[in-house]
Amino acid sequence: MKSVIRLLTISMLFQLLLIPSSCKKEEEAPEIPYVYVSIALDPNGTKYIHLNTVNGWETVNGGYNGILIFRKSVNEFVAFERACPYDPTTSGAQVRVEASGITCYCPVCNSKFIMTDGTPYEGPSHYPLKQYTTMYDGTMLYISN
Repeated sequence: MKSVIRLLTISMLFQLLLIPSSCKKEEEAPEIPYVYVSIALDPNGTKYIHLNTVNGWETVNGGYNGILIFRKSVNEFVAFERACPYDPTTSGAQVRVEASGITCYCPVCNSKFIMTDGTPYEGPSHYPLKQYTTMYDGTMLYISN
């Protein structure tokens, strides 16, 4: 009886030791330095001509490493930080739009993202693009954090 209890105790201790090593703590996304953003622009004017149509995009100055704006529908826009979320402080890690016009990539780490929501779909980044708040009133597009 003693040997059975001792065997069970050893077995339970062994299992308890395995639990912490099998549970990995999820890594946090690298921190993109905070920069205040407050932009107002006319997406239907000639200055941002590529935003005049659905699936059009433009880049503007602002944020930490520039801002990428994408027109999802007639009344919906998204705006993303251009710093790659995989390693935002690396020089040259600024996302660029691919020829398709609906995906973008980082030329440094080769991560690729869907422009409608910033989701990564290829490459080492498991983190989405940092998204800014957008509000469109039918005339002006407002981007902020």
